[in-house]
Amino acid sequence: MTFRIAAAALALLALPAFAKSEKSRVVQKALRHSVRIEVLVKGKVERSASGVVVATEGDTSYVLTNEHVVQREGLSATASFQVVVERPKLHRLQARVIAEGKVPDEDLALLAVYGEPLPPAQLAAEEYVDVGDDVIVVGAPYGRALSVSSGIVSQLEVDEQDPRIQRAMKTDAPIGYGASGGGVFAVPSGRLVGVVEGYRTAKVAFGGLSKDEFSFDVPMPGETFLAPPSKIRAFVLRAGVGRLAGLKEGSVMAGTAPLAAPLAGGQ
Repeated sequence: MTFRIAAAALALLALPAFAKSEKSRVVQKALRHSVRIEVLVKGKVERSASGVVVATEGDTSYVLTNEHVVQREGLSATASFQVVVERPKLHRLQARVIAEGKVPDEDLALLAVYGEPLPPAQLAAEEYVDVGDDVIVVGAPYGRALSVSSGIVSQLEVDEQDPRIQRAMKTDAPIGYGASGGGVFAVPSGRLVGVVEGYRTAKVAFGGLSKDEFSFDVPMPGETFLAPPSKIRAFVLRAGVGRLAGLKEGSVMAGTAPLAAPLAGGQ
C-alpha cells in the first residue's frame, strides 16, 4: 500500500504544474494578432479603437479595422494614425490607411503598419463558422489595454438565394466602447471568423432622491454586430493583400462583393 501511494505521488509530481485549456491557448495567440488603433490630431489621441493583423510583407504589416474608426469627418484637423502593439512589449508604430469600405454596407478599413512584421491571424473560410460556435473577442474598450470576452456566434444571416454567402453575424460576447475593429476568433482553431462592427445599447436610468436622473448606456447581450468571413475575405482581396493573407482569387463566395469595385481612397 505504501509503495502504491508513493508511486501515485511521484506520478502527480511528473505532471505539468498546470495545463492550459483550448480557450486559453486561443486567447494567447489572439492577443498577439491584435492591436489598439489611435487616431491623432495635432499629436493628441482623438479617437481609439481596435484592430487585427491579417497579413505581413517584409517589415510592413496590414491591420484590419472599421471604416468608421478611420473616418476623418468631424475631426478638427488632419489626422495621423498609429497602432499600439502590446505583446511581447508595449510599443507604437506609425500607420497609414490604404483601403476603405463604405458604411454601412462595408464598415471595414485596412492600415499599412511600418517597421515591424507583426504575426497575422489566419482568415477563416465561410464553412468554418456557424450558429452556436464558441468564439472569443479581443478589443481595447475605452482606449485601455486589450481585453478578452467570450461567447458564441448567436446569429448568422445568409443570402436568400445562396446560403453559402454570409451577410451579417452576431455574437453574445460582451464588448464595450472602443472594441470596434476587434477580432473575433474561433475556439479551438484560433482562426479569425469576424470583426466587430458595432453593438446595440440599452439606456439604464436611476432616479435620485433629488429627482435628478442618472443614466448610462450598456451593451445589450447578443447584439454585437460582426463582419462575417465572406465580407472579410472579399474586402482583403479587393484591398490588394489577399495573396499575403493566404487567399486566392475566386476563393470568396460569389456575390459577397464586386471584387472589381474600387475602394474609397485612404490617407
